[in-house]
Amino acid sequence: MTSNADTTEIEPLIAEAPSSWWTKIFRAAEWLPHYQASWFRSDLAAGITLGAYLLPAALADASLAGLPVQAGLYACLFSSLVFWIFCSSRQTAITVTSAISLLIGSSLGGIANGDTGRFAALAACTGLLVAAAAFLAWLVRAGAVVKFISETVLIGFKAGVALWLISTQLPKFFGLKGGHGNFWERIADFFKHIGDTNSPSLILGLGALTLLILGKRFLPNKPVALFVVIGGILIATFMNLGSYGIKLLGEVPRGVPWPALPAVSWSEVNDLLPLALACFLLGAVETAAIGRTFAEKYGYRLDGNQELLALAGANLAAGLGHGFPVSGGMSQSLVNESAGARTPLSGFIAGVLVLLVAVFFSQTLRNLPQPVLAAIILMAVTGLFKLKALRHLWKNHRGEFLVAMVAVVGVLCAGLLKGVLIGAILSMVLLIRRVSTPHVAFLGRIPGTRRYSDLSRHDTNESVAGVLPFRIEAGIVYFNVEHIADTVLAKVRSTTPRPHIVICDLSASPNIDIAGARFFLSLHSELTKLGIGLRVVEARSSVRDILRLEGVEEKVGRIDRFTTLADAIDSVQQDSTVNRPAVTPAELL
Repeated sequence: MTSNADTTEIEPLIAEAPSSWWTKIFRAAEWLPHYQASWFRSDLAAGITLGAYLLPAALADASLAGLPVQAGLYACLFSSLVFWIFCSSRQTAITVTSAISLLIGSSLGGIANGDTGRFAALAACTGLLVAAAAFLAWLVRAGAVVKFISETVLIGFKAGVALWLISTQLPKFFGLKGGHGNFWERIADFFKHIGDTNSPSLILGLGALTLLILGKRFLPNKPVALFVVIGGILIATFMNLGSYGIKLLGEVPRGVPWPALPAVSWSEVNDLLPLALACFLLGAVETAAIGRTFAEKYGYRLDGNQELLALAGANLAAGLGHGFPVSGGMSQSLVNESAGARTPLSGFIAGVLVLLVAVFFSQTLRNLPQPVLAAIILMAVTGLFKLKALRHLWKNHRGEFLVAMVAVVGVLCAGLLKGVLIGAILSMVLLIRRVSTPHVAFLGRIPGTRRYSDLSRHDTNESVAGVLPFRIEAGIVYFNVEHIADTVLAKVRSTTPRPHIVICDLSASPNIDIAGARFFLSLHSELTKLGIGLRVVEARSSVRDILRLEGVEEKVGRIDRFTTLADAIDSVQQDSTVNRPAVTPAELL
């Protein structure tokens, strides 16, 4: 693996490059002029290793998507030749992925009605729609949108995908006729026919799976799957495995198709939109997560919005090249990194290697046994099913664990497409729930200082007699003001004796809207009825502006940038009548 210092050596050179609109879009034009010959050896080794790793993944995921294996080769080939031009990540590898492939396979069957040619055209069109969604997201600089799917939901979704994936591959692994229907129907069908297992298929599949597991254990990030594929082809060729009832891959067309638009009607495009949106969400989240991982590790800046443009270019190429949707692949990217990738050029080299295989060696794939292909797909489950993460959630965050389980059940019961949408909606609901119920901290003095912090977290803090200071730890907007008001008034009414004055510290509130400003007017009115004063301190400039425009300052006194919470409390203690409103007996009723 390259060292941190080696990998970050390119950063100053990129920073010195002219920042024109051209180089901002085509990132390769920013670093290629400064490319050093000494880097090519590392990029070449990484590209060859990555290409060797991409080939079995392309075959397996195409099968998973219900497409001919050449569709996986075309998707990896064309996307790799484009992605490196736009991406800002140096190690991210573009590829077909198990989650998206399974989503394609489970969603297009009903639309294609058994027509394989139409199925392939619909898959390619989905890639083009994903490209359009990614491009629009880039135009409006919506890079942050991909963060709306929470990590918890993603853990649950991937676990559900892993179980779904197992149900599709077990029949191939055991040499049975594949089951149809949803997850539960396929599992039931598998156990119903398990007595018809083809022993040679099972032995071959177990042997391939064992080699893959040993390779992952003792040769991590090496293209072991490629050697398993080659070994399976050689054994099938010289031992005539087809005569033992073992299914083989079959003919793979030689050459590369000319890029073209898929033959799809506008009505079919409309039917594909939900699927394309789901594929975009998965691809964008995965690609951004991979890029952030490497950027944090090696200390360079990742442009999340630029990754959307790179994803758009890659899917446009894959769709026009008769492939299907692609995204960043975590395992492939780790292989690329560990093999010594210095720049995105390694991805281009991997694409060239796939091109050579598609043009000159595709016929050698015809004798690949299906159980070997199933074993490669089953190994992908280890990367999707995060048992350690689920255990962590169960042990430390029971609520988050429940959310993950909802995502799992959503995938298994509603299907992958609806499962993705359920996950996205669940993430949004959780986000709204969090921001609509912000923490309101009631403060106490830190002993021996003039600083104040949350009393509920630090029981050694000192309460201030007659004063109730609180801090709202969020922006104050229309959908959370009711929660804040209820929390503050409940605390006031439960405090004995009641405070003479309530002081709101706005240092942790970055923004406020009209409803938030009017909340202070309402709070002032409620507190006045109780004979309690209100002050507001440490508001930011933009927040002060809105409070003044809405007349809050006229009610609670001047709100400036000088008075701190400690100053306001000292002032109250020096004069117990400060800001205490005159109250008539009628107002107290």
